[in-house]
Amino acid sequence: MENSTTTAKPVGAVLVVGSGIGGIQASLELAEAGFKVYLLDEKPAIGGVMAMLDKTFPTNDCSMCILSPKLVGCGRHQNIELLTNCELLALEGEAGNFRARIRRRPRYVLLDKCTGCLDCTKVCPVSVPDDYNQKLALRHATYKLYPQAIPNAVAIEKNTGRAPCRLACPAGVNAQGYVALIAQRKFLEAYELVRDRLPFPGICGRVCHHPCEEKCNRREYEGAVSIRTLKRFIADFATNAGPTPYKGRKTADPTRPKDAFQSERPEKVAVVGAGPAGLTCALDLRSLGYKVTVFEAADRPGGMMRWGIPGYRLPRAVLDREISDILETGIELKTGYAIRSSAELEELLKQGYRAVFLALGCQKSRTLDIAGMNLSGVLHGIEFLREVNAGKRPAIGRRVAVIGGGNVAVDVALCARRCGAEEVTMVCLECREEMPAHEWEIEQALAEGVKLEPSWGPQAIVGDNGVVTGLKIIECTRVFDEQGRFNPQFNTCNEGFISCDTVILAIGQAVDADGFSGFERGPGGTFKVD
Repeated sequence: MENSTTTAKPVGAVLVVGSGIGGIQASLELAEAGFKVYLLDEKPAIGGVMAMLDKTFPTNDCSMCILSPKLVGCGRHQNIELLTNCELLALEGEAGNFRARIRRRPRYVLLDKCTGCLDCTKVCPVSVPDDYNQKLALRHATYKLYPQAIPNAVAIEKNTGRAPCRLACPAGVNAQGYVALIAQRKFLEAYELVRDRLPFPGICGRVCHHPCEEKCNRREYEGAVSIRTLKRFIADFATNAGPTPYKGRKTADPTRPKDAFQSERPEKVAVVGAGPAGLTCALDLRSLGYKVTVFEAADRPGGMMRWGIPGYRLPRAVLDREISDILETGIELKTGYAIRSSAELEELLKQGYRAVFLALGCQKSRTLDIAGMNLSGVLHGIEFLREVNAGKRPAIGRRVAVIGGGNVAVDVALCARRCGAEEVTMVCLECREEMPAHEWEIEQALAEGVKLEPSWGPQAIVGDNGVVTGLKIIECTRVFDEQGRFNPQFNTCNEGFISCDTVILAIGQAVDADGFSGFERGPGGTFKVD
């Protein structure tokens, strides 16, 4: 009887870890034998170290002449699947039955659409050390590993962490990104990158206290990058370049159209307050396609940007332009429309608004419980600034005492000087080194003739015939206790007196929301949110 033998065909799959010349050759031979081969490498292209070499030993042949046909063979072979930008995390099982756990890092480029034309690499503004050339040269963050790389596509290298300047920014603005764009003279692109997170680049370029610069890595060398000033520059450049309407903001939903402002949803949302929070919320909602109405109690939008920041720090033309850009996305603004109670909120919901965003702002000054508060000539800082910014000239005396050591107190003191006060004295509990106002603001106040009286607390306001004549003060020896709580201590043996005609309190701000019930409240009358 004739023996018949049956040739068993290879079955299963093979994982080859490492795509150097050894891994490539093994993959080709296994694929030719009929196995399904997964060729894994942590780089965005296969080739390994041999792709970096000029000649091979001992024949002195061109390494790329040897490697290139094998690269093409791997890329075209139907039995080979390339797993680039991947790392092997775990391998379990036994011979013939392995399970591999693999992590694939994002390439940020669609392989089936990239043609390898490299046009994107020419416009990439970010340069990083080139590992392929042993970091002896720079390459762009958008790059192709080497000219003959397989897959024939670029990759984008992104910092897995966040730059300290961006982490320090309350708005999360990509300072590192727009500074890089400015370095490439792509000013409008930098402006749009800022507006993707912050709709007020011109305003913040002038009044932001720039915590990003405090965390800038360049402080360890020649000094921090002037991030805020650069933001102001690109905002002014965009203004001079002409209208810059919003084109839609990035969202987490990839299915949203590129110009999200052209897409309408049926839902309506009300925003109470046209300050920075309310306008930003309205813009975000518009980018998602919602119909938005902003209700503002004042006759003009802007909130504390308009009524709290003096015009010498923030030109009103800059403020009006950036607000106008936001409203032109299709946001309806109703000025002179105050919402001051929970009942009025319920009425908005009855009008068809699916949600209401409260952005009332801290537009009320805190006060003191000391003698003389009812005298003529006692003013409050926020209300004083509101009158000044409305174009009025508040009635103040020749000598003004400002209680407070923060930034608002500095603004009040400088506005008082501009309103005709000959002598302005700032009195605060903190010592000079602990004053909450920023150092550059304090220096500006000193340069304009404002006197500082740190480590003194107000004891009483003195008057004659119902009019302020002076301020009694007492030495403050400590503001905070050992637990960091506000608990000032005073030296009763050391008191003083400041002659003045006007006393202005600038000791903090609070939310004016007494008519709203049913909300849990926090410090300063703020609403607690989840």
